[in-house]
Amino acid sequence: MKKETASLVDEAAQSTTALGPLVGLAREDFVGAVALLLRETAGNPVRTMRHAQTLGKDMVQILTGKSGLAPDPKDKRFKDPAWQYNPFLRAGAQYYLAVQKGMKNWLEELELDAIERDRANFITQIIIDSIAPTNTLIGNPTAQKRLIDSGGLSLIKGLKNAYNDIVYNKGMVSQVDKRPFKLGENVATSKGHVVHRTPMMELIQYAPTTDEVHEIPQLTIPPQINKMYINDLSPEKSIVKWQVDNGIQTFVISWKNPSKDEGHWDMADYVGACREAIDVICKITGAKKVNVSGGCSGGQTTAMLASKMAADGDDRLGTVTLMVCVLHPQQNDIEAGSLMTENGLKLAKTRAAKKGIIKGADLSRGFAWLRPNDLIWNYVINNYLMGEDPPAFDVLFWNADATNLSAALMGDFLTIFETLAFTKQGEVEMVDHKIDLSKVTSDVFLLGGVTDHITPWRACYRSTQLFGSKDVTFVLSQSGHMQAILNPPGNPKAKYYISKAEGHPPADVDTWLGGAEEMAGSWWPYWMAWIQQRSGNKVSAPKKLGSKAYPPMEAAPGLYVLEPA
Repeated sequence: MKKETASLVDEAAQSTTALGPLVGLAREDFVGAVALLLRETAGNPVRTMRHAQTLGKDMVQILTGKSGLAPDPKDKRFKDPAWQYNPFLRAGAQYYLAVQKGMKNWLEELELDAIERDRANFITQIIIDSIAPTNTLIGNPTAQKRLIDSGGLSLIKGLKNAYNDIVYNKGMVSQVDKRPFKLGENVATSKGHVVHRTPMMELIQYAPTTDEVHEIPQLTIPPQINKMYINDLSPEKSIVKWQVDNGIQTFVISWKNPSKDEGHWDMADYVGACREAIDVICKITGAKKVNVSGGCSGGQTTAMLASKMAADGDDRLGTVTLMVCVLHPQQNDIEAGSLMTENGLKLAKTRAAKKGIIKGADLSRGFAWLRPNDLIWNYVINNYLMGEDPPAFDVLFWNADATNLSAALMGDFLTIFETLAFTKQGEVEMVDHKIDLSKVTSDVFLLGGVTDHITPWRACYRSTQLFGSKDVTFVLSQSGHMQAILNPPGNPKAKYYISKAEGHPPADVDTWLGGAEEMAGSWWPYWMAWIQQRSGNKVSAPKKLGSKAYPPMEAAPGLYVLEPA
């Protein structure tokens, strides 16, 4: 893979779509942030004029060739030598940098509270990124060279790519070349069968690859906004394969893509489906307990399931593994958190309820515009200006395979965020019980990602204090979000951090970090050893999947993953 393509893939893979409070952003939140800037501009015309004069002086220096403005050496947009040696391009870059500097200095003088300042900085950065000269052919020397070297073919290919995105990708620039991937052939290839299907979910049991298996099975609850095969992308980075190769009886839920008529599906329905899956697993395997894992919003669903089972006195829950999952959010956890307002959340809920669902394409579009440099302009340059195909990468293929989100479930997730439901012991009612994680005594394994800006690891760490469990383990993986999870053995650069201190993890995250040790390699073997110790004795592996009551149906990954959004 070329260096430029590898960089593009890495940046996008760190920003995979995730279900969180950002789904509650309303357009009024963006309008309000812009209105804040306009208000400050009009409210102090003297200050505005002073900064305009400073910008004018910078422009004069640029015109006379006396400007010392230069791009940050780390800014890859201006790495082409032409930005340094071509006087016209150098001036163009300096104009852009002068605007960037002027905006930064102006914002620093505004009298804003912390949230307003974050909001202003976030919106202005989006605006500044959008006007970068590199986003246009006339302002991108690398694209111009490609145009000349290719005899104009790069422009023709770029126009074709743009046309295809308008017609076939709902106007959004493509992040991935989907053509090389086909489910069941080179993606999601682990052997297994659907053993139970309901209108909401399919339960997939995967075939054992060892002669003996641990008696306590493992159930994975995926996010409702993404499809389940992230757990089985390829043999090299398949969590499913890792589990069955280590003697774990593996089951995974595959959620149905909800239609408008199914927009009433709420958290209670999804938790009920998870409990039904546990019922089926126990009947198929004869196990009395089931270990459960979930990532991102699937982790929140897992936590709600654990709370509900504890409230009902259902002791079938074994261990709980939560990956890149925030149960105790704070508004400043993420860059765009400052945009969220109480009124915006209400508007988002109301609009979603009228539509029944939030379409997967709309979620992806909104998410991309929150990180436009990584998820939009990079691809505009690559696909349209350079005439290159987007990269063919399995994580991005999975991320582009969007699913819809039921309005009722979105409302419940936003309620959890607004009320901090998981942090309250018996104060917030949902899923027919008062949420109380302090009653959950299962052993808990938590995972965060060092560079995760979607579910920041410090926010993930707060979950260590919520459960009533005596045994809570927190592991910090390198990379961000999905890449933190998909970090299998074999990567020579892989590492993770654990604390070997005895007792419950401390409340202060910096105290934990001070006592953490860096470990070379993937965190998967460490987690597997943890799971195996809590998965009971070994028994002979089943010769057939399912049972007489639950006979195997379609081969994995099932039918529901084939439904488009």
